[in-house]
Amino acid sequence: MQSRSVDSAAAPAASEVVEALLTASRAIVALAARSLAGLDVEVTLPQFRTLVVLAERGPQRAADVASELRVNPSTGTRMCDRLVRKGLIRRTRATGDRRVVRLALTPAGRALVEEVTRRRREDLSRIVAAMPAQGNAVLVQGLRSFALAAGELPEDEWWLGWQDRGDDSADLGHVAGL
Repeated sequence: MQSRSVDSAAAPAASEVVEALLTASRAIVALAARSLAGLDVEVTLPQFRTLVVLAERGPQRAADVASELRVNPSTGTRMCDRLVRKGLIRRTRATGDRRVVRLALTPAGRALVEEVTRRRREDLSRIVAAMPAQGNAVLVQGLRSFALAAGELPEDEWWLGWQDRGDDSADLGHVAGL
């Protein structure tokens, strides 16, 4: 792979962007794994992603979680079963339709997401401090565009809707698509 100067007037080819993202994703996955290491509760990266989906989107049906994770519904259900047994999520029936079962974070699940996010933020802060600052504006713009294209909400938006909700948040008539 040829290296191109950041100051180059020509935009990098899509293949160069993909290669750079692959390299960065390896570093980010390693950082994600480190942020989960040494916790009181053993949680895999896919299980943590499930917790993040619930933190981001609020209470969901198991089928909706599986769809968001892009896994088979049976895989999503098994993963959620494990998280229920670990006390990180709970199932509740909607009051409007008792057939509908929603999954929601428990206080322990919410605390876990907060702790892992805190750890990641500390690690990312150390990495950013070691980087040259002159490219930060372009990096921020590029990463925001990437996250938006991948369907992720900005950090300042994804948690706000759910962190202050009480345990009755499983009764969501107002969540789109539910």
